[in-house]
Amino acid sequence: MKLEKREGSLLGLAAILLGFLFVILLKTQGVAGSILTQQETAVPSLIQSEQENQQLSDENSKIQQELVKYAQGQSASDLANQQLQEAKMNAGLIAVTGPGIRIILDDSKNIAKEVNENNYIHEQYITAILNALWNGGAEAIAVNDQRVTTNTEVFCAGSYIQINGSRQMPPYVIQAIGETSHFSSALDFYVWHRLADLQKQYGITRTLEVLDKVVIPAGKLRDYQYSEPVKEGT
Repeated sequence: MKLEKREGSLLGLAAILLGFLFVILLKTQGVAGSILTQQETAVPSLIQSEQENQQLSDENSKIQQELVKYAQGQSASDLANQQLQEAKMNAGLIAVTGPGIRIILDDSKNIAKEVNENNYIHEQYITAILNALWNGGAEAIAVNDQRVTTNTEVFCAGSYIQINGSRQMPPYVIQAIGETSHFSSALDFYVWHRLADLQKQYGITRTLEVLDKVVIPAGKLRDYQYSEPVKEGT
């Protein structure tokens, strides 16, 4: 009985995909016919039509890939789980590991001798490093084991820096996964030399390690109270 339900679900989903593919093919033919019969159409319209054709072609390729997976015996539940894992990966909700770097920033040890704003690590140093790492192709970043996602905030709150709603104190350990040579170039271009000057003048700590394996923890799922998905057709 379970096998019949599974096969019925697969056939049903495959039928829907085939139907969607048929509609896309009709749309593609319609766009092509429109271009042939309206030769006097302005250049912007031709560009728009080409973009629409490309979008339809991409959607067609995606559907064909899904159909190949079904033909190879991949169940609907397996495919849905794979897509869910990919979405969670892109959202930073899964712990990841890979080659990368570890940066440690700390306040100066000369604070007791002389009070100076340059003796401290400020939030702008951290945000500058994060932006440089993203620009250098980072696939995942964490600060003091706080995963950096699209919802992450970094700002000064008195004697500490707030990250993901949590109070963080120095030293600040920044880890990133990606191509380490790209990281070095991006950091040198944006902020690293500036931090080197502060280290020489005021004694702040700035270290960088290249590691074969870095572990980045999973981020937290955001609780949406006011936002909801836009329904199709509205």
